[in-house]
Amino acid sequence: MSIPRSPAPPAPGPSPSVTVHDVARAAGVSQSAVSRAFTPGSSLSADKRERIIATANALGYRPNPLARSLIRGTSNIIGVGVGDLANPFFVQTLQLLSEALDGANLRLMLFPAHGGGGGGAEPSIQEVLHYRIDALVLLSVSLSSKLAEECARAQVPIILYNRTISHGPGDRPQASSVVGDNTIGARTIAAHLLGGGHQRLAFIAGSPESSTNAQREAGFTAYLAQHGRPAPLREEGHFSFEATLAATRRLLVRPDRPDAIFCANDTMALAAITVARHEFGLDVGRDISIAGYDDVPMAAWAPFALTSYSQPARRMVEETVRLIHALRAAPDAHREVTCPGTLVVRGSTRPVTPLAPERDV
Repeated sequence: MSIPRSPAPPAPGPSPSVTVHDVARAAGVSQSAVSRAFTPGSSLSADKRERIIATANALGYRPNPLARSLIRGTSNIIGVGVGDLANPFFVQTLQLLSEALDGANLRLMLFPAHGGGGGGAEPSIQEVLHYRIDALVLLSVSLSSKLAEECARAQVPIILYNRTISHGPGDRPQASSVVGDNTIGARTIAAHLLGGGHQRLAFIAGSPESSTNAQREAGFTAYLAQHGRPAPLREEGHFSFEATLAATRRLLVRPDRPDAIFCANDTMALAAITVARHEFGLDVGRDISIAGYDDVPMAAWAPFALTSYSQPARRMVEETVRLIHALRAAPDAHREVTCPGTLVVRGSTRPVTPLAPERDV
């Protein structure tokens, strides 16, 4: 007759009762040495670090990041306010940002922006300040004066991504910013469309409160005016696919229907292509040209082949992380960083016609 065996003891796990003092005593080192052993880049010999970590593992000790942040006064947590994850550009940015922060031994905490993701949306002040974060990055989210004041009071620096805020010459900036060169990008698109021989141009705007939309529209319109062209026909798509379907229909039923449309971002340009091709039977790239902005991955898909001004998302993220490091050391040292992009020409626009050589009359 077999005797049933006792169940195996549970695998050892972290013990909440084990403290840094216990590890220091067992390893024969100081408590500060234990702390340095779990701090990347700290000064500690390799053999001592290995001995401390081995002792900690044997005792089931794990460092408490929150307790350590209270001692250091920093948490290594970066808050990110996100308003519009329907836009592929910000999905791409969020992926790049999470990887870059992880590589810098920083952690990302998401705060959804309230207000439907439009230009007036922002994260809840109470939610943001409830946590000890080292900086707040707003991904294409507007900054209210109230949020700016509360973050300044809590010494939480703010970085606007793909947005800017206006301030007077003598005013101290309330936030740093990282943006693409919206004016140059819009002027480049205008030059490309005029080079394709277009006569009736239109602009589909994003959110009225968006600084990027305002800069793109101003650059586009100014270039046309400088070349003797009237202001473009205008509709608003609010950076929304659905709203842009309707905006494009309104443009294409006009008796003076445009032969070229510049949309303030790629999401709207993809909607415009959908309506022009499938509802109006137009040959996009011949009957009508459509250009966007951002150069999201879908822009290169064969069914769209969208001409777009490419924003350098990776470079913009790198600059954002540099600002985070600088602002953690000096929270008031705000800067504005502009990252140049490039025009990517695909089949959704007519090719540029070379100018004929001038002849003597």
